[in-house]
Amino acid sequence: MLNSTISIKLKQRINKLDSQDYDNIECWQIVESFNKAQVEWARRQLHGINILKEGDEQSTRRKDDLQVLLLNKDIVVTDKQDFYSAVIPNDYLQWKRVNVFACKGCCENRRMTVYLAEEGNLNQLLRDKAKQPNFEWAETFATLINNQVHVYTNNDFEISSTDLVYYRQPRQIQIQGCVDPYTNIESTTNVLSEFKDDIIEVMIDEAVSILAGDIESSVQYPRGTQTAERNN
Repeated sequence: MLNSTISIKLKQRINKLDSQDYDNIECWQIVESFNKAQVEWARRQLHGINILKEGDEQSTRRKDDLQVLLLNKDIVVTDKQDFYSAVIPNDYLQWKRVNVFACKGCCENRRMTVYLAEEGNLNQLLRDKAKQPNFEWAETFATLINNQVHVYTNNDFEISSTDLVYYRQPRQIQIQGCVDPYTNIESTTNVLSEFKDDIIEVMIDEAVSILAGDIESSVQYPRGTQTAERNN
């Protein structure tokens, strides 16, 4: 869907709300609210995959809608004695899995089964013989902390290669000629949403709610007041 179509639809829907505060919506407000809506939609879909007991058809549709966000990226890991550490990519949104190949002595490139663990359970996992990293069983665990992924070895093996499979942040739309009021930078190009039109329709509804809330807040708390509060 073209950005011009998104703009028209968003303005039409927000003007159906009974408020004079919604006149003269600027392009940067459309861009900001729609980009927020994309992230909110993606998080909601990912959350649904994790917790809802859906039928195969519904679950498959969710996964199909999110395929555009799924990435497999090689990551450089650094040996930290009992674990290997890597920086999470800047566009990271949610974990899918990490693929790890390990070696020990003359045994090389064994693919490990890696499960995601809570950082708070770390000491318990390392002490538990049934759960601690084990090369012979080809099993280990990883944690996420401070924008890093830690894959644990417990000094039992070495990691030869690692790639992270994750859902990235949705690509942000841009409207050519639109000036960001926060940076005063003018967009020089049009960047379209990467989602299908039926999904964009849902995102537009979400963007209307976000924008209406932002406008209501700005009416109650003028921009200067908000800026002062942020600086305190």
